[in-house]
Amino acid sequence: MPIAQSKLTAQGQISVPAEVRRKLGVGPGSVLEWNEEDSRVVVRRAGRFSSEQVHRALFPAGTPRSRSLEQLKAGIRRYVKRRRARG
Repeated sequence: MPIAQSKLTAQGQISVPAEVRRKLGVGPGSVLEWNEEDSRVVVRRAGRFSSEQVHRALFPAGTPRSRSLEQLKAGIRRYVKRRRARG
């Protein structure tokens, strides 16, 4: 049984029913993506960025080398010390 129905306009537009908007957690300006899965079309809320895009933005030179917990803590201490020294 369908959750809701929409009518297609002559311009190819639809209104997303309130119940579907609530279930998807979308509002004005949200982007929906349409995927074909087997013989069905599935509508999902689109993610803004893929995990690959986020990784490339954070690590443009590639994956950083591994560090121990002590090395990470020492780096944080150095960073905080420099920030406090600036005023």
